[in-house]
Amino acid sequence: MTHTKKRIIINNIVMVLSTLSALIGIGFLFWILGVLIINGVDALTWSIFTQEGAPPGNAEGGLKHALIGQLMIVGVATLVGVPLGIMAGTYLSEYGQKSKLSEAIRDISDIMMSAPSIVIGAFVYAIIVAPMGHFSGWAGSIALTIIMLPIILRTTDDMLQLVPSTLREAAFALGAPKYKVIIQVVYRGAKAGILTGILLGVARVAGETAPLLFTSFNDNFLNTDMNAPVASLTVTMYNYATSPYEDWQKLGWAAAFILSMFILSLNIIGRLFIMKKKGK
Repeated sequence: MTHTKKRIIINNIVMVLSTLSALIGIGFLFWILGVLIINGVDALTWSIFTQEGAPPGNAEGGLKHALIGQLMIVGVATLVGVPLGIMAGTYLSEYGQKSKLSEAIRDISDIMMSAPSIVIGAFVYAIIVAPMGHFSGWAGSIALTIIMLPIILRTTDDMLQLVPSTLREAAFALGAPKYKVIIQVVYRGAKAGILTGILLGVARVAGETAPLLFTSFNDNFLNTDMNAPVASLTVTMYNYATSPYEDWQKLGWAAAFILSMFILSLNIIGRLFIMKKKGK
């Protein structure tokens, strides 16, 4: 056997194994989605969106309290995390650049992105929940903000660095101050990538359960007071899915379906923006 034939055989074997591994992974993904869709759609009713939590055996129970609570907690985290992340990423790209402080911030952000979310929840519990003496929606939003921040920061930093420096130089040559160059030139050139980072950051925190168990806890009824425990779709789903009651388990499947479709939609939109940015 010649050396060329041997390389071709090894290449074909590796290709077959790689393709088989990919098909197995995709198969498990579609299996999970299939079970989720079948059970979730079967459990969906209009009362889920109009009724609050109910005791086991009550057919009128719903997820209204959890849906509103989830929107409140994630909404506050988004309002705080997005501006902070964009401004921090702008500092790294446009002002700090290759300084030691900027490199340290980038390293810390990379570490934070890989940190387990339950660690973030325990941290917020120690510095906010324990001193206050009670759980609160604000604590939950702070925990999600900490998780979201490094994602948006690093995405903004990377996207701004991709904007050609010649565009900045042209704007400076016309006499534009630096802040106008950033807002009117650099941001416009990187808006698709920045928006993608925001969507991915929101999608990441929207499915978190562990940090909310330590911070906002949960409430089986509608509560809009962020100073008190607030219901969330993720924790409610966990409680219902692990309960021994069949009607609560159905609500858990419905919550999982709604949450998964929301996160899947955000990820698809983010990918579409990436494809648009690449001109596809």
